[in-house]
Amino acid sequence: MLFAPARTRLIPSLSLFPHKQPIFRRPNSVVYRRNHQTPIVMSAGDQIVEHVVLFKVKPDVDSSKVAAMINGLNALNSLNLTVHLTAGQLLRSRSSSLTFTHMLHSRYKSKTDLQTYAAHPEHVRVVTENIRPIIDDLMAVDWLSTGASVVPKPGSALRVSFLKLKENLGENEKSRVLEVIGEIKDQFPAIEELSVGENFSHDRAKGYTIASVAVLPGSGDLEALDSNEEIVKLQKEKVKDLIDSVVVVDYVIPPPQAANL
Repeated sequence: MLFAPARTRLIPSLSLFPHKQPIFRRPNSVVYRRNHQTPIVMSAGDQIVEHVVLFKVKPDVDSSKVAAMINGLNALNSLNLTVHLTAGQLLRSRSSSLTFTHMLHSRYKSKTDLQTYAAHPEHVRVVTENIRPIIDDLMAVDWLSTGASVVPKPGSALRVSFLKLKENLGENEKSRVLEVIGEIKDQFPAIEELSVGENFSHDRAKGYTIASVAVLPGSGDLEALDSNEEIVKLQKEKVKDLIDSVVVVDYVIPPPQAANL
């Protein structure tokens, strides 16, 4: 969930390229583009698609190659297919067994835009030249958001959570987990936005079916999120018997001039 897991399993390698999926519908929402000023009013047939990739960079890779990967990923903003895109080094992993080092988070108005982004020659070039040669592992999760409404600003802190549910659970149990995660925003006013949904790239996520991104004003708010032990314990207790494992990472969106660090 949004809180540090007691135990996290390491995830095997996954593809960067999402496969085609049917389009689903969601209610009206407002999305702000990268200038954080001009709103895009979404119609009832539109949606926001979340795309998160975690990378494990090899320990002996030259820092210039890591910078080239980050710069290449951030430059994909220029494709005008994304509502939001940021890439950089993780602030921390919330488990000692999790060894991913970097993250890409991007948003799209539709699955079609995500598929177009994945197949775009510039994206393929970055993957081939800058990412694959320097990583040991990666995982990726995609979901239709139930709460994304604005572009997170530079300096915002993101807590990204992936949940693997226990086998043979029904839709009622899955809905219960989604409900409990959605309640967290009401418990923590510092959370500016909470995007929650069910992963639709099942072949790439190794069983992780529920995902969320919590947006907070800054990194200090991440620590405050964990410090309220009573609320944290209560939320965990509600669904602990339904969850097999959890992956949680923290990330701070760098300012544009620091994106290559």
